[in-house]
Amino acid sequence: MSIEVRTDEPERRFAVGSHLLTDSGRELVVASSTWHSGRLLLTFEGYDDRNAIEELRNQLLSVDRPEDEEPEDPEEFYDSALEGCEVVDAAGTPIGVVQEVSHLPAHDMLVVRLPDEREVLVPFVEAFVPTIDVPGKRIVITPPDGLLDAEDDEES
Repeated sequence: MSIEVRTDEPERRFAVGSHLLTDSGRELVVASSTWHSGRLLLTFEGYDDRNAIEELRNQLLSVDRPEDEEPEDPEEFYDSALEGCEVVDAAGTPIGVVQEVSHLPAHDMLVVRLPDEREVLVPFVEAFVPTIDVPGKRIVITPPDGLLDAEDDEES
């Protein structure tokens, strides 16, 4: 089965013997893992024929990792470590809270809920997110002009 990889640590997450969970609640154990033409191909224990594998199509796979586990690269962060972080500007003024990390083709985005309940997408790049304090659950952003402005639905 071909996998769309959304982790920076595929060798760690999809190693033979790794336990993965599907979004429908099934537990899978990786039987083999290989790269072919830039795509990750996996087989799972107990899924030996095409019909069984077909049941797994379009499933989101996740891993149950230890709470204290951190990425090997200090410049990388798990989504769950960023979710719930307070977002402030460079002066320390509260802006909102990270609701989720959205993984888009160009780059990742922080989905930040503002006090007025609007959500804004902040490009998760160093130019706009210069400081991340995971233990302190605080992220400093320097948003581009207009990003945080309320939409004006009134006609001038």
